[in-house]
Amino acid sequence: MAPKSKQQQPEPQPQNEALYPALEGFIEKASAADVAALFSGVKGELSGLKGPKAEQGKKALKSVERTEELLSYLLQVREKIQAERKGGGRGRK
Repeated sequence: MAPKSKQQQPEPQPQNEALYPALEGFIEKASAADVAALFSGVKGELSGLKGPKAEQGKKALKSVERTEELLSYLLQVREKIQAERKGGGRGRK
């Protein structure tokens, strides 16, 4: 009998590879108004649900609102980093 060969393990992905390229592209170019516009339609539809789906809609709406908050915060951090780069990195030692 032939010896059992070791199973090949998949190679890990490099850390610098984009896992969500569409989202990263949006974040790199988006403004606060773009973020608000992105979520406004979804939030409107979820808040308008009636009947048995209303409770699920409320939960989904909370999730969408939290996602919008996090994305807005991420954009603020991006703007702060860009401002620090333009300002010559003052404030860091």
